[in-house]
Amino acid sequence: MTGGVTELMLRSPIVLAASEPLHEVRRVFDSSHVHMVLLTGSGRVGDRLLGTLVRGDLPSAGAEPSDPDAPGSALAHARLEGRTVRAAVAAEDARRAMQASGDRRLAVVEDDGRLLGLLCLKRSGDGFCTDAGVAERRAARTVR
Repeated sequence: MTGGVTELMLRSPIVLAASEPLHEVRRVFDSSHVHMVLLTGSGRVGDRLLGTLVRGDLPSAGAEPSDPDAPGSALAHARLEGRTVRAAVAAEDARRAMQASGDRRLAVVEDDGRLLGLLCLKRSGDGFCTDAGVAERRAARTVR
């Protein structure tokens, strides 16, 4: 596997504004195909990455206020440590590190912290998910 992570990352990952309430994040995670949500100030790629969320980061539904619009944002439950990879890293180095750690998703960031995309290791561990593959699976789900 040659090239850098930016050549193999997903360019349109799921990104929300860091101020999103938890019920919106839960709604996104309703899809079993979503494994990581990325948070920026605006909810767009190209802005500084402020945090990442996986399902296990969220408090149990009973631990949240009963009012879905109660204060509390997704960012309060997010983290960055261990969930990012710098854009300059070689894809093969990232693949080996991901396999060793058991992580299959890493946010790809510039040195200044700007979000570029999401690196998604295939379940088999022998390569990375592609934008085309994700779009194909999404289209197949909507046809059913």
